[in-house]
Amino acid sequence: MRPQTGLYLRNAADAAGKGLDRSKASMTRDLPNSFAIASQSDAARAAELRRVKLLASLVLAVTFAVFIGAKWMVPVHPACGFVAAFAEAATIGGLADWYAVVALFKRPLGLPIPHTAIIQSNQHRIADKLGEFIEVHFLEAAPVEAKLRQIDFGSFVADWLRDRKKSEDLARFALRLLPEAVTATESSGLMTFITRRVTSQLMAIDLAPLAAGTLRSFVQEGRHRVLLDDILRALHQTLTTAETMALIRDRIRAELPTLLKLYRADRFLVNRIVSSATAFFEEVRNDPDHPFRDEFNRMLLSLVDKLGSDPAFASRIDGLKRDILARPELGDLARNIWSNARTFIERSASGETQVLQQLLARMFVEAGEALAADTEMRAEINQGLVAVLRSFIADQKSGVSTFIADQVKAWDMAQLISLIEINVGKDLQYIRFNGSLIGGLAGLALYTLEYLLRLV
Repeated sequence: MRPQTGLYLRNAADAAGKGLDRSKASMTRDLPNSFAIASQSDAARAAELRRVKLLASLVLAVTFAVFIGAKWMVPVHPACGFVAAFAEAATIGGLADWYAVVALFKRPLGLPIPHTAIIQSNQHRIADKLGEFIEVHFLEAAPVEAKLRQIDFGSFVADWLRDRKKSEDLARFALRLLPEAVTATESSGLMTFITRRVTSQLMAIDLAPLAAGTLRSFVQEGRHRVLLDDILRALHQTLTTAETMALIRDRIRAELPTLLKLYRADRFLVNRIVSSATAFFEEVRNDPDHPFRDEFNRMLLSLVDKLGSDPAFASRIDGLKRDILARPELGDLARNIWSNARTFIERSASGETQVLQQLLARMFVEAGEALAADTEMRAEINQGLVAVLRSFIADQKSGVSTFIADQVKAWDMAQLISLIEINVGKDLQYIRFNGSLIGGLAGLALYTLEYLLRLV
């Protein structure tokens, strides 16, 4: 049974995959297309973003003001030229980086400048590439299998089942489903199919070899000796009862001549028969090597040989089997058993009795304990699940890629951009600070080099 674990799981995964394919279209229609700033942390990040934006804009304004002032003061003192060069380059760097940050999300000042609003303009291409990236780099067979092998599914199932509370919940859930399963079995014709299938299987069984093998093992193990002792004991008890002795006496009286009846010969004969028989039974029971035991052994072995080799004997057994299976009483018994089982299940599901629920819960707990102690079974479960999930993911990863792409294509990009700005916009604003600083230093270096060249 264990080698089939992976096969059963793979069949279940195939069924799940077909369900995913059928539901893919409806999932695509129901994709969410909007986002909202719902948490307090998002509101705090939005406020912090506004503060950093304002600070970056103030830095840009200050560098521009310093540039104007320093440029105006150059005739007064040559050092103002250095300040003006730094401020001029810092202003240009800050403006350039402001443009780059804004162009990533929207059109600067609303102008239709080419290659701006990059995310909005490439929404579909980004969606397709994102889905393709996840399919190729995240759902490849090797990394998926490596990750799945890190998970001990067998231990998880064992621990879950060993939890008494969870096993009781599972038992209650199973009981709620059982009445519907029973009703479905009866109304769908499944019961008739099962009955016919079981009957045909029983009809196909060759009882003669089975009985021969069973009886041969019975004799080889010496259990027939105990059976003989039980038979002798039962015969002894039966013969010594007053009812049996009276019956035997009546039979003897019916066969005796009238003259012997007058002398009560029947009583004498009954006593002699019963006495001799009981003495013989006791002798056989107390003597393990009694010749009658050998005769009994030969009789059983002869019966075993006939069961295994005599076609006529096998035919008689097969006919007996067919007669028994054809009896209407057997069908009535099966229907009665099924009716009682259905009533018991319904009572258990309604809460009238807790016997079945407790039995199921105990069975689940014992199954969990057995699984926890069976390393080989857990390894087979893990191996089977890894094989099934690996195959399932390989079959469905293109569908996952399409699903992700459809999700991204359906998003409201304006709200998505707002959400991205809230989460990473603060770091992007620091690009503007860096741009002003680096631009200013570069402008100062160039002005200094120009100044030195003029001196030369």
